[in-house]
Amino acid sequence: MTDENGKEGAIPTNLRLLLVLEAMAEAGVPVTPTEVNLKLGLPKPTIHRLFTTLETEGFIQREIDGRGFSPGLRLRKVSAGILSSLRIRTARIAILNKLADEIGETCNIALPDRDAMLYLDRVETKWPLRIQLPVGTRVPFYCTASGKMYLSSLDQRHLRNYAVSTALEAKTPTTITSPDVLVSQVKEARELGYAADNCEFMEGMIAIAVPIVEANGRLVSTLSFHAPEQRLPLKDAQKYVPTLKTAAEQLSALLADGEP
Repeated sequence: MTDENGKEGAIPTNLRLLLVLEAMAEAGVPVTPTEVNLKLGLPKPTIHRLFTTLETEGFIQREIDGRGFSPGLRLRKVSAGILSSLRIRTARIAILNKLADEIGETCNIALPDRDAMLYLDRVETKWPLRIQLPVGTRVPFYCTASGKMYLSSLDQRHLRNYAVSTALEAKTPTTITSPDVLVSQVKEARELGYAADNCEFMEGMIAIAVPIVEANGRLVSTLSFHAPEQRLPLKDAQKYVPTLKTAAEQLSALLADGEP
């Protein structure tokens, strides 16, 4: 976006940082300054200076490969705050309440948060026997339904990098600890449109998750429910997948309604 004389006057100075963040959000995967600049067309020193500023201030962070960048803690807090705005949250909780009544189990919305899923909202089951995972809880990607649903949104290279570089600690006897098996299961979740946790994160607890997506189809959060296996075995829980997907579509519509 330079002018005819090659001067960087096409983008106002006070918009450049915001446009960098917008381009990163649209990409949905770690990006390099060069990749972002294909869209913005700023001089090379300028785009690198903008990335340095955002990294120094904690809005973005460098990936382990040393080249790519992804949202940092401050930017993730901003996005969580937007999703928690009162108007959207009121409608969101209404959908969660209805879903929890239909399924009869605890329902959750979770956000990907760097190396874990972060519980944003939840509606508890009315059963006295329940599993406590309060709002603000962070759970691993590799052994939870919501986490595997998020992993299914990654491209193959980033999924493989995650699987081989993460310590796949056995939380229970059924936790997946093989990178190849994890990749295979995540691929299956991508094809099915939902992911499952068969007592992999917590003994005796099953869970199923589906994506909540933006208008462009990119996953921004997950909708899930979990239950004690003794009350709802996984094979029986799978009958609620269509109900879960319908609620997720309603939640996705809330995001679209909030766009200009």
